[in-house]
Amino acid sequence: MNDEMTYDELFDELDLELDGKLSRQELHQAAVRLGWQWHEAPIYALLDFLTIRTPLEKDAFISCMEQVFGDPDGPYGLVLRQNPPMGGRPFSHASGVVDEVNSITGTANDCNDAEAEHIVGLLQDILNEQVASDYASAIEKLNLPHPEVRLDETAILIIDPQRSFTSGAWMRSIGSIGPLEVMPVRLAFENCARLLKTIYHRAEVMFTRCPFPPESYDWDERFEGIIDAGQHYFIKPGNSVLQPSSNGFREWLEGVISRGKSTLVMGGCTLNSCMRVSAVETMKYFGNSGLDVIVDLSLCGARATNYANSAQFDGTSSVETAIREMINNAVTVTERVSLL
Repeated sequence: MNDEMTYDELFDELDLELDGKLSRQELHQAAVRLGWQWHEAPIYALLDFLTIRTPLEKDAFISCMEQVFGDPDGPYGLVLRQNPPMGGRPFSHASGVVDEVNSITGTANDCNDAEAEHIVGLLQDILNEQVASDYASAIEKLNLPHPEVRLDETAILIIDPQRSFTSGAWMRSIGSIGPLEVMPVRLAFENCARLLKTIYHRAEVMFTRCPFPPESYDWDERFEGIIDAGQHYFIKPGNSVLQPSSNGFREWLEGVISRGKSTLVMGGCTLNSCMRVSAVETMKYFGNSGLDVIVDLSLCGARATNYANSAQFDGTSSVETAIREMINNAVTVTERVSLL
């Protein structure tokens, strides 16, 4: 984005159809054409968010840009606060949903040692033998619970299921080993997608997104045809879903709790950073409300090397350290939650 360009001129560059309105599709096409990268990522994220449901008129665009560049919090300030997310998918208990959900997640009776071994086995297929052994040993030592929760009393939050982590800018930033390092994240996204095929439109589901360049910002390809084009989300520029405070997460979860839901199941990436921080801070902020925060490891992924034991973490792995930190902060961590 040219710093010398006026807001009026910028809008004209983005308005490919020249109709005085900026649609989400136009925004993406124009941003790619203009070569927007990391510098423009926060503005791109905000504009994508503002154009989810309806195109942005030119006057509204200019007003937003003036607010953003006059606000000490920039794109994460007043403009974002004035345009809160519309909320998650409304819950409706359709007939047959219990049977369908159990076919994906397993009933409480199925969450036994064999199920646990199966989950570890999936990671063993993509991690080297020693790293897989480290993770399996950690899971065995932790003796994680197998909670069962009612779908109608539960909300689902998927952290950053974006293509950046599996094939885009974040993966490329790792270097030549990137495709191997992100394989656990791909597995987690596959599991999230399988779950959403069953519960989306039947459960309260929301998502977060990190600001990335346009070609890396969208949902991971595994979610194509599952997540609605008009799905809202929380912009999350750092590790915590509670920041910025203007992103609407607190208000959404307060609404979730007021509607009688007592459980928040979390999945996404990465397990040892955004997942860990978001789960711990959510529990600290909402713990007194009676909310149970559950992190489902089958829905979470991290870089492959973060499953390996390391002297940096006193002989454990970054993943195991993250799991222990969450447990120590009253977050329930499980290999796979049972939705009833």
